[in-house]
Amino acid sequence: MRLGPKCKYCRRFGVKLGLNERCLSPKCALTRRRTRPGVHGRKPHPLSLYGKQLQEKQRLKYFYLANERQMKRYVEMAQKSKKSAPEALLEILERRLDNVIWRLGYTPHKTQARQLVSHGHFLVNGKRMKIPSYLVEPGDVIEIRPGSRDIKPFEDLSERIKNFNPPSWLEIDKNTFKAKVLRLPNYEEIQHNFDLPLVIDFYSRH
Repeated sequence: MRLGPKCKYCRRFGVKLGLNERCLSPKCALTRRRTRPGVHGRKPHPLSLYGKQLQEKQRLKYFYLANERQMKRYVEMAQKSKKSAPEALLEILERRLDNVIWRLGYTPHKTQARQLVSHGHFLVNGKRMKIPSYLVEPGDVIEIRPGSRDIKPFEDLSERIKNFNPPSWLEIDKNTFKAKVLRLPNYEEIQHNFDLPLVIDFYSRH
């Protein structure tokens, strides 16, 4: 998934997507300018049902850095689940390795997490993993590759995670930086503001 100027995505969808460090600071473009980007940003047009579905799908994609093929597969997996499709979809997305790396506090934002995974800086169960979309399972052990522990993104890691608490379904040893997936995430504990039925309906009509 290729990204352009990241702050524009937050303004376009009207929500902080956490795609860079600026998003978490007072310099956030959404905080400073809440209008949508472009000449007509001050005059948003009313959306049709399809337009709302498309916008919500795009918003979810950019938040989890998933491409179109991956999103379609996730929705198909969710529809086969014993749970409701919207709940299952969000739980699947939370299990992406790049999202888990961010949730554990290894990186300040998701785009850096995806980049570090793609470059092979993390091990999963002792094996080098370069797939950001890898879906973690209970019992998976995640750690920084020994040869990568001294690179710049991890220089201040001990300070950053000192007072950081990951979600209850994950745990991290703050001395060794070794993390473990305790269980799968539950929908009720995932804070979000997505209209997930709209996303499911979008893919159901294709």
